[in-house]
Amino acid sequence: MHDKTLTELKAGLQAKDFSARELTEHFLDRVQARDGELNSFVTVTGEQALAQADAADQAIAAGDHRLLTGLPIAHKDIFCTEGVRTSCGSRMLDNFVAPYTATAVERMAAQGAVMLGKTNMDEFAMGSSNETSFYGPVRNPWDTERVPGGSSGGAAACLAARLAPGATGTDTGGSIRQPAALNGVTGLKPTYGRVSRWGMVAYASSLDQGGPMARTAEDCALMLQVMAGFDAKDSTSVDQPVPDYSASLNDSLKGLRIGLPKEYFAAGLDAATSDAISAAVKQFQALGA
Repeated sequence: MHDKTLTELKAGLQAKDFSARELTEHFLDRVQARDGELNSFVTVTGEQALAQADAADQAIAAGDHRLLTGLPIAHKDIFCTEGVRTSCGSRMLDNFVAPYTATAVERMAAQGAVMLGKTNMDEFAMGSSNETSFYGPVRNPWDTERVPGGSSGGAAACLAARLAPGATGTDTGGSIRQPAALNGVTGLKPTYGRVSRWGMVAYASSLDQGGPMARTAEDCALMLQVMAGFDAKDSTSVDQPVPDYSASLNDSLKGLRIGLPKEYFAAGLDAATSDAISAAVKQFQALGA
């Protein structure tokens, strides 16, 4: 089951190929077996996850299929979660249990998501390697001698190791996008104001933005569909309709213009990186861009 995407798991739950409890138990077992090496989780909420999974199974049996019903999600430990420690990777908050839940997390729970736990991060999101957490460094599952990037390194590492099929992250200057790249997963920093920052501990309030992390663009579209939207509790939240992010995923790229800033291709760029970008550009061109 861990090799399936969120979208595939959603279809499997609806077809009753497996139950939400079976799915949740499978991922909790993987966390227990593998995360000792990776250190991607700060807190695992096993009992809560199984209770949410049982509720999801009851909803599915009643024909109530919401966007994320029964799907296991890990949340970066910068999002407040009522009754569960929110540490921000810092000793200062080691015993802080949030009295309320962040809007982004609350919206996912309302759509039936199962919270596996809270993921490790650079302390207060101030880092790009995930080596500054009070709980120790996170290790890249592809090579545990290398960093996973940060500050959402725990989220990216747990996705790459197939310990969770989806995770939330936050991005100020690259904290979703960079660890997603270093772990070979998909991450998106939405336009500022699209996702509520209420209950998300601030680093730089004029830049911070929560966003989805998963294995595919399709999965990120599914998660963002739930996370996005106006929130009166966030004064920077944009009051605009939320489009169907999945609707145009398979549209043609014909006529799409892709910009390549010249300054990024100067002396010092690793040859393998340059080759990979060039190959991707050629693929886009072949598809009509």
